[in-house]
Amino acid sequence: MRRYRLEIDNVRVHLRSLWVVIGMQGLVILALWFGWSQAPRHLRIHIPPDLRSGAVLGMEEVSAANVYAFAFYIFQQFNRWPDDGATDYGKAIFRISPYLTPRYRNDLIADMELKARRGELAYRVRGVQQVPGHGYEERRVDMLSPGVWVVWLDLELLESVKGMTVKRTTIRYPVRVVRLAVDPETNPWGLALDGYEGEGPRRLGDAELASQDALPVTRRPPDA
Repeated sequence: MRRYRLEIDNVRVHLRSLWVVIGMQGLVILALWFGWSQAPRHLRIHIPPDLRSGAVLGMEEVSAANVYAFAFYIFQQFNRWPDDGATDYGKAIFRISPYLTPRYRNDLIADMELKARRGELAYRVRGVQQVPGHGYEERRVDMLSPGVWVVWLDLELLESVKGMTVKRTTIRYPVRVVRLAVDPETNPWGLALDGYEGEGPRRLGDAELASQDALPVTRRPPDA
């Protein structure tokens, strides 16, 4: 009998040890669940296009190449009037409004209204394209402060009315880009255009088109 009693005691001790292990596993599961519940649901990572030498990126860190690509793509979109500027300009502003700061959106609306009063939109077709040989370089993206950049876009502006070319010129646009990560559903980039920097756009001469050494240097604030 004593032998059987010892076996029963051993079984009880073993059961208690199993309950301790189960309790510890339950605590580990709760800790893992809490950590998972606190993790962000969306991560935005800007991967540079050239990874031949590798890259070390922090979350929300934006590479210069991605800032340039964003500025060029969005700027080209609202300068594209495929049929009639009287209707296309407003549609373009509305379509890309999540990628514009409120101030710049109001500036574009005011520009649209001014052009409409002057009769500069009716039947006008417009588009911009990158000047060959004046594409992305690191010096074309200047960081003014954390989350604020100026992008130098050299673009050819083409406009026609009823099939007749009325404007064909090359312009340098100093486009201001800011971080605006308030609505990832409509703006997954987390960036927005904020108008022009400095004196704004200007036409490029033949000498500047032949050489890329004429890029201006943006003055940074002392705390940048």
